[in-house]
Amino acid sequence: MTDIIALSIVCLAALIHASFQLSISTLTLMSGHSLGHGRSHMRLLSLLGGFTLGATTMTTLLLCTLGLLLSYLVTSQQVPSVLWAASCGMLFGVGLAVWLFYYRKGKGTMLWLPRQTAEFLAERSKKTKNTGEAFALGLASVFGELLFIAAPLLVSVLIILPLAPSVQLSGILLYVGISMSSLLIVAMLVSGGHKISEIQRWREANKTFLQFTAGSALFVLGFYLYVNEVLTIPLAAGGLAS
Repeated sequence: MTDIIALSIVCLAALIHASFQLSISTLTLMSGHSLGHGRSHMRLLSLLGGFTLGATTMTTLLLCTLGLLLSYLVTSQQVPSVLWAASCGMLFGVGLAVWLFYYRKGKGTMLWLPRQTAEFLAERSKKTKNTGEAFALGLASVFGELLFIAAPLLVSVLIILPLAPSVQLSGILLYVGISMSSLLIVAMLVSGGHKISEIQRWREANKTFLQFTAGSALFVLGFYLYVNEVLTIPLAAGGLAS
């Protein structure tokens, strides 16, 4: 696999990550409470900046921690096929889950989440008053969606590990930057004075498209990796034996 193809796969995985909505939902909820309490624009900017930095930090930590753990298994330039098979299984499973129940039924953009997680994030959003609390909320919002983002994270780490150190850094920066792009866009819209109700209406109108696209992209990525990283090894071995 060439560096260009590897980084392209990382970009696709990051785009899938960016399509998930928990961090965006938490940010808009926090911003709505801040505006509702009549806090200044500078305070809102501080909260948005702290939240975004927290989400970016957690994403980077998850990516690097997973890379450190898997580096003990990937001891050469070749990732074991069992890891590729497991990651493809995760991609297919998460893709099916996204198709079936990522959003709860009914109007609005309520996500499928364990009740305790949803209640915690909603309660903390109401009580967030300073940058430090917003940073912690950003950390929690990314971790709360680990069930869905684990698959693109795992694939990206397996792609990045065999690369040269300089290309590894590029892969990490690409993943973090692209995966945070949707959150950054919403934060910029809110800070620029756009009404949260307008952003929410757009999200509700396009939630089916985002849900279908994310699920389909997970299946496409899983199929590509299964064919190229799992099936090619037995085929190559068979060809050599014959």
